[in-house]
Formats: sequence, C-alpha cells, structure tokens
Amino acid sequence: MLVPLTRQKFEQLIPRIATSDQYKYYWGKFPDFLKRLLISVVSVVVIWILRLVLGEGSSLLLFPLGAIAGLYWLWGPVLWASLRNVEYRKYPYSGFLRGRVLDVYITEELIGTEETVNNKGDLVIVENRERRLNIEVGDETEFFTEIQVPLRRTHQDIVPNQIAEMVVLSTQPDLSSIAKVTDIYIPSRNIWVSDYPYLQKNVFTEVSRRLRESREPRSRQAPRRRPRASYPQDVEEW
Repeated sequence: MLVPLTRQKFEQLIPRIATSDQYKYYWGKFPDFLKRLLISVVSVVVIWILRLVLGEGSSLLLFPLGAIAGLYWLWGPVLWASLRNVEYRKYPYSGFLRGRVLDVYITEELIGTEETVNNKGDLVIVENRERRLNIEVGDETEFFTEIQVPLRRTHQDIVPNQIAEMVVLSTQPDLSSIAKVTDIYIPSRNIWVSDYPYLQKNVFTEVSRRLRESREPRSRQAPRRRPRASYPQDVEEW
C-alpha cells in the first residue's frame, strides 16, 4: 500500500530543525564531543587574535562571533542534523508505504582501519569491523528496498513477513520512481530500524494508526449495509 502525503504532513514528519533523536545522533560519543570542543576553543582563540590585530573597534562585531563559535560544541549537532534533513526535504513528493519484511540477515562490515606497531616493530593494519543488520522490504507493487544499519538487541525480534512501514520520497507526482526511503517501522513489535532517525516518531505512528483504521470494516453494529473499507477522501488530511 502506498498513500501520497501532503507537503504539510511530510514537513511534520521530517522537520527543518533537528529533533531530539537527531540531536542525540549527532552528539555522538565522547571523542565526537572532544572534536567539537577543540573547534570551539581554536575558533575563540582565532577571533581573540583578530581582535588584538584590528583593535577595540572590532569588538562589536567579533564578540558575538566569539560567543557563537565558543558554543559550537553545543549547537553543532543541531546544524549537521538540520542540514541532513534539508537533503531529504528537497524532494517534492512523498508517500506512506506499507509493505512486508522479505528477508533479514546479519553481516560483518569493515568500518575502518588502524595502523599500529607490534612487538617486533612491524607495521600492522588492524581492521575494525561491525555487525550490521540487513533488512529487505517489498510490497505487492514490486517495490523493493534494502537498508543496512548497526545491529541492535531489539532487532532479534524482526522476522520475514512482518508488516514494515516507511516514508518514501520521489521527484514524480505519482511516486512511480522512489529516490529515497526513511526509517523502517515494524508496528507489531514497535521497532524502528534506521541508522539516522529521519522521522518524527509520534507523528508517523499517528499516521500509521489512522491509515490502519481507515482500512478496517465499519462496526458490525451499524445498520445493515454492505461493509466496506473506509479510505481517506481528502489527501490534505494526511
């Protein structure tokens, strides 16, 4: 099932400014924080030197710049997450896709190398590998996508044939060609599969719930009429 989304709903799902999950993603680990802190310190020092060279008259301009640069360690994740969101928001058309898990398997991927010296003084290259989850999703229209993400403990509950939902992006109004996909959501297990958390989870799960309800037959207690599935009539609702 593929349901087109309005631009308004899409911008709620992938906001322009970083969400809390996206901020946490780019906050990273302690080495990432140290890198940002080092950039902040170096920037402040450079601005301070510029103030000494240019004189007191430059303080009005350089002081705000120094304050902004000094706090880069704090607002840097907002910047990088927002820029990543912009890359997805540039696509003019989007849709809500519900398919099924076709296959799921684990691989070990090379994520980097390090050079070190052993006890004999020889140069040794150490490979850093990471276990990753590969998940394939498709639907009855022959849509197919595969994403690879770092393996998490919750991924052990993902099995083939489970319902899988996501947002797809396209440059075509009829969504005939899919350019990008977002996080994969497994509603039966409440599991999110992604490397980067593109979606506002609460907004997405609400859209998912409303679409599920729209496909359910009306209550049997209703007047005797032929039961039929109820679909959203006004695309603006989505």
